[in-house]
Amino acid sequence: MQFFALLTRNTQKFGDADFAPLLPPESEQRKTLYAQGAVRQIWNRGDIPGSGMMFEATDEKEVRGHLATLPLIEAGMMDIAAIVPLNPYPGFGPKR
Repeated sequence: MQFFALLTRNTQKFGDADFAPLLPPESEQRKTLYAQGAVRQIWNRGDIPGSGMMFEATDEKEVRGHLATLPLIEAGMMDIAAIVPLNPYPGFGPKR
């Protein structure tokens, strides 16, 4: 099953200098999750600092487990705004 996780940086408490040292390990962990097949796609948000991540997982608990491995989440510098389970869109199914 696929899930969309919407993440926001906690810019109320942390500034750019706080984020900077964690960005390289954050990037590496995201690459690891991608290589493992847990993450399908990653986007930077266009509205506020943060990102969106498409996960392949059995349930929300598994998604949260993957997110917990991210250094910015571990440090309390990134918040999980939403985890949305996604169902296939039936409009592109076979015609009857």
